[in-house]
Amino acid sequence: MEVQSGRTEGVLTFICQGRFDGFGAARVDEVIKGALQDDDRSIVVDLAGVPYLSSAGIRVLLAHRKALKERGGTLVLSRVSDYPSRVLTMAGFQVIFPIYQSLEEAVSACRRSLDDEGLLGDLTGPSVTIGDLTFRVESGIPKTASIRITGDLNDVLHARLDKTNVRTLRFSAANYSLGIGALGEGPDSTLPVLGEMVTLQGSMIWLPTDGNNTPDFFSPAKDTGEVEIYTGFTVVLDGPFYEYLTIESTPPGGITYHELYQAVIAYAKEKKRPFYGVIACAVWGILAGLESAGVKKAPLLVWSPGEGRSIMDPDLFPEWFSLDTEPKYEGDTIVSFGFGVDRTADPGAYDPTVIKAISYTHPAEVQDQTLYLHNHGVIFRNVPWDPSSPFDRKVRTIVTDGEFVDMRHLLDSTRVRKAKIGIAYIGSLVPAAP
Repeated sequence: MEVQSGRTEGVLTFICQGRFDGFGAARVDEVIKGALQDDDRSIVVDLAGVPYLSSAGIRVLLAHRKALKERGGTLVLSRVSDYPSRVLTMAGFQVIFPIYQSLEEAVSACRRSLDDEGLLGDLTGPSVTIGDLTFRVESGIPKTASIRITGDLNDVLHARLDKTNVRTLRFSAANYSLGIGALGEGPDSTLPVLGEMVTLQGSMIWLPTDGNNTPDFFSPAKDTGEVEIYTGFTVVLDGPFYEYLTIESTPPGGITYHELYQAVIAYAKEKKRPFYGVIACAVWGILAGLESAGVKKAPLLVWSPGEGRSIMDPDLFPEWFSLDTEPKYEGDTIVSFGFGVDRTADPGAYDPTVIKAISYTHPAEVQDQTLYLHNHGVIFRNVPWDPSSPFDRKVRTIVTDGEFVDMRHLLDSTRVRKAKIGIAYIGSLVPAAP
């Protein structure tokens, strides 16, 4: 069995050539699973080149039809040849699978179904268009939030962390956060592996600096205080999401995080939200391509670059950071948390020294003098896209039950093609206690 997969007008198609018996069914199943992305809802299986079909093949088609039905879509067949048609009729499945005379008709039927039950049509809130993006707006809790800063960023940037300035953070005190952290028995075991971290709905996902480049995670059922996060620096969101915005990118290649934040900030200004220059965003979306960087070794005093130099010095970049600008994980699910600073806003709402402290310059980014972003993201697979789901509940389900793939510090060039965003307008920045 040979199976050619492709996309026509955004619909995933599979053109099969060969016997759809037990062996062929396994091959079709493998190809469909490998090509199906988290926002695919309907597929076409073309059987023009299939002379034989058995119950093994029907079973695979039924399994994928059931899975797609749970996503609000379906599986349709096209150009079914004579013998497979007789098998489907005799087995009683000719009324189960929609069958079309041509591949084009099958694609059009799927396309009409997707248009009728499209992304924004699933939602009930008002829509707002900003530039090339249309947002569907859902209300949250209309209050400003704050950002709480644990630790001192300068100790991280100049590799000055040791037992005296690494703090503990309870899971219940970090519903959404990002920074540098680790899990373990105590400072002796955690300091050498401090790395990029993010917490999402109370679960911690982090990238240990142990040389293995493999993320780890922990999702507590409840916070007993027996396990805590060790952190050299963390930015924690305190307070609610003011509202939720759902978007679908018009450009087929998606939009960057930089463009996404620009659009959200433009929306906040146009709608006169309580936006004073800093915004925190949790994003659940479908990737068009992830680009990332990461700390390669813990920023400890023993590794200090010396002479007051920062680990962000471009000359030190290869030693301190990994960099991956080849887009990855297209079609997979991302859940991220981060914040953006609009440098054109009136700085009077915040202490400028605190703004400066959290807005460091990352050498891997193309610098934008008007906007600073910092986001960490976690990648999951086989999570059906359903923007009508309540945001926080869905994030919690994804993080605790999803098929975990990776975690990274996101470059601003990371792209998403669909996203639901929790927006927190930051009224105050609370610096670390001395």
